[in-house]
Amino acid sequence: MLPIALEERHPRNILMAHIRLDNVTKTFGAHTALRNLNLEIADGEFFVLLGETGAGKTTTLRIIAGLEKPTEGRVLIDGVDVADWGAAERDVALVLQQYSLYPRYTVKQNLEFPLKSKLRRVPDGEIAERVAKAAKTLRIEHLLERKTDRLSGGEMQRVSIGRAIVRKPRVFLMDEPLSALDAKLREALRTELKNIQMNLGQTFLFVTHDQIEAMSMGDKIGVLNNGALVQVGTPQEIYANPKNTFVARSVGSPPMNLVNGRLVAGRAVVAPGFELPAGATAAGAADRPLTFGIRPEDVQVEQGAPVTAKVHDVENHGVEKILTLRVGDNMLRATVPARTSLSIEDEVRFGWNPDKLTIFDQASGLSLKHAS
Repeated sequence: MLPIALEERHPRNILMAHIRLDNVTKTFGAHTALRNLNLEIADGEFFVLLGETGAGKTTTLRIIAGLEKPTEGRVLIDGVDVADWGAAERDVALVLQQYSLYPRYTVKQNLEFPLKSKLRRVPDGEIAERVAKAAKTLRIEHLLERKTDRLSGGEMQRVSIGRAIVRKPRVFLMDEPLSALDAKLREALRTELKNIQMNLGQTFLFVTHDQIEAMSMGDKIGVLNNGALVQVGTPQEIYANPKNTFVARSVGSPPMNLVNGRLVAGRAVVAPGFELPAGATAAGAADRPLTFGIRPEDVQVEQGAPVTAKVHDVENHGVEKILTLRVGDNMLRATVPARTSLSIEDEVRFGWNPDKLTIFDQASGLSLKHAS
């Protein structure tokens, strides 16, 4: 049984977890890790917090978990301010980059361990049922009697996730859990984690610096930079309509092309000989320095196109090639079919789809769509 106070706060049949951070600031001495952070994660949502090292991702996760207290602001779970609740009372499960397993225990014993604590004493029959279900979900049934110090990195991470699943927490908090794995295993576990979340229907907060993880897994992505939340949206919203040049560089592989220039008579003028239509979003943007953003797949390499460039680099990605084109001092990337035969220093011609152009104010970096 849970302690009475904890049982009252968490009725066993309620596993909802709507999370909200209101104006959260966190300082460590003179360093401000988070500043006025407002964040909302819907119940049952797979939310990915994306940011570079030092952006404040792990601090945000630890504040939600109850491992850190905000210097200012509130943390609410299902509308209740949990400032005075400890980590156990919040009933969250942490999955970290480091596996935190008991090496002398078997996989089965590791999975059982969270259910045998004094805080949540679960009947033996239910423990066996939960462990069996988690093992089946993660495809580790054949490992149950193996000691965890004899597992591979991917197997250990599956057990770590299993320890979280058996608890049936209100929310899963995952801090770069795939970053220590090799590329092939990361790809496999990305798919599995997303499937697990969809099957469980529970709230996941996944922290990563890897934009491919964010784009492939998240229902929503929050882009964090220097402790501030820059943009929140679906992967497609953020990809197609980045709020500023930081987000444009952070999301997309390869990232959005960004070239500086000016608007003249409805055309983007980047350099002598590099002038292309600017599209409808250019209205009212003349007479100031601008940055033009275009995705590589919206750059059209074809005979008769308006701009001449030299091929600076060719990357073969199997299903496609990524060309780096050079026009004077400007570089931009274009995706072309794998069958395209080009070499470095070949001359090509290109244009772009003006309807896909994003225009940013050069001084602020802000998209004109978001500024209007």
